[in-house]
Amino acid sequence: MPLLEEGRVAVKKLGRDAGDKVVVTKVLSKNFVMIKSHSRPKERKCNVKHLEFLSQKVNSGNASEVDSFLGVVPKPQRQESNPKQEAKGKKQENKAKQ
Repeated sequence: MPLLEEGRVAVKKLGRDAGDKVVVTKVLSKNFVMIKSHSRPKERKCNVKHLEFLSQKVNSGNASEVDSFLGVVPKPQRQESNPKQEAKGKKQENKAKQ
């Protein structure tokens, strides 16, 4: 059972998220991996010396499976709006009211 593989679950031993479960999303080298955790869901680089690997494994190719394992609630998609058009629309509403 290789410990250094994508999808492997680990526990952070050092740092701000010490004690948190994380999922290895990408292996960069024999010393560094990309991880994702509940407290900081954005992927980031981590030294393997700071991790204690567990026997659990998650399908790291499926982002929703990783998020559900970690308990991360995805943020709703923001609707892109143009502030100039919104201001123009408000001006037209004000003129119509007068």
